[in-house]
Amino acid sequence: MRKHIFFIGIGGYGLSAIARLMHEKGNIVSGSDHVLSPLAIELRKLGINVYEDHSPDHIVGVDLVVRSSAIPDSNVEVDAARKAGIPVLKRSEFLGEVIEQHKGIAVGGTHGKTTTTAMISWLLAGLDQDPSYIIGGVSKNLGINAHAGKGEYFVIEADEYDRMFLGLKPFIEIITNMEHDHPDCYPTYADYFQAFLAFTKKINPQGFIVICGDDKGNQSLLPHLSQTRRFTYGLEASNDYQATDVTVNSNGGYSFGLNFHSPTDTQKLAQVELIVPGLHNVQNAMAALVIAHKCNLDLERSSRLLRQFTGTGRRFDIQGTFNGITLIDDYAHHPTEIKATLEAAKNKFPDQHLWVVWQPHTFTRTITLMDQFVQSFDQADHVIISEIFASREKNDSISSQQILTKMNHPDVRYIPAIPEIIEILSKELKSGDVLIVLSAGDADQINKILATSFHFKEGVQ
Repeated sequence: MRKHIFFIGIGGYGLSAIARLMHEKGNIVSGSDHVLSPLAIELRKLGINVYEDHSPDHIVGVDLVVRSSAIPDSNVEVDAARKAGIPVLKRSEFLGEVIEQHKGIAVGGTHGKTTTTAMISWLLAGLDQDPSYIIGGVSKNLGINAHAGKGEYFVIEADEYDRMFLGLKPFIEIITNMEHDHPDCYPTYADYFQAFLAFTKKINPQGFIVICGDDKGNQSLLPHLSQTRRFTYGLEASNDYQATDVTVNSNGGYSFGLNFHSPTDTQKLAQVELIVPGLHNVQNAMAALVIAHKCNLDLERSSRLLRQFTGTGRRFDIQGTFNGITLIDDYAHHPTEIKATLEAAKNKFPDQHLWVVWQPHTFTRTITLMDQFVQSFDQADHVIISEIFASREKNDSISSQQILTKMNHPDVRYIPAIPEIIEILSKELKSGDVLIVLSAGDADQINKILATSFHFKEGVQ
């Protein structure tokens, strides 16, 4: 029997993916959001009823409500549902039930979750496994962020925010890395560590964990994991799976060999050439290949599929080259992510001037990680910092302007408002320059406006 499921906050990456999946499964799906995002508009094209703004009337005839972490108890639709006796669930409560009927592959970690989830989904689809998947961004290869497949595998991005990943009971877990983040949810690193430790306890008794052994945070988890049910990967020789002969290739990505160190010998499993840049993507690709190997899937075909992998939206997302200026969107909002993104840019564009616009995301993250943020921009030639994107927070005790007093950079500027940033860039960007906008907020509009302003004409990337 079909259920009518209503999603509050349906336009976000998390709920839009679940809504698409449940629609494909044959359920009646509707939802609301205060702004119609591009993802919400795509859902409308599928025939899903998406309301702009919230009203108790939207709940009439609904069997189940799922809400995003950003939706408070005071929301009028939440209140109306509870008064009507309609169950109201968070993502974690709902998703645990959704993946129970499959062999779940949950991708957790502070960084790299979205790309790794997209890589694994792309591999399994290309290997004729028809997986179900929920990705925290739109896969460029697959063209969507979710799919209800008929195969046994269900790949899901296991988000630690609001402890969502603790609602999952996967067969396979991947942990890309672990570094303190979301201080509004986890005030201390110890809180964060305990959540990840709890995540590792959610694994199916017959399942296993794939974990990047290069990462210091992950190394603190290893003593707590069963030696026979965890497999490490990375660039260091101590890992079960090791990347060797890692070199930058002509595409600006990395090429590498994948070796497997068994108790008795070392076996070369694959040779890989990536077109997505960054050393972090070597590790992401390794995680995908380890899954293929452990699931007895074709590694040669997997390697070929990874050569075709072009990334996900807002992750080193090249918008195009306009008047000789390359525009890139990136979701990086943590110091480690920023460093990795700028290193990738220098590898791909080694002889070009690199401009960076950074929109800090949330007050708590900016305050907690301040000393790390100020050390993250060494690879950039020019840095512009906007005002902090508050997101779900109301605390305004800090301004981005205070960051500049701690930064030792030859050209860093505080320009609070997006229109003024666009005006400065339109005057100062020159042919041959590369602009990266680092934002998990609304600053991604900068590149969209620049691309259409002043009669910019798209050129060859």
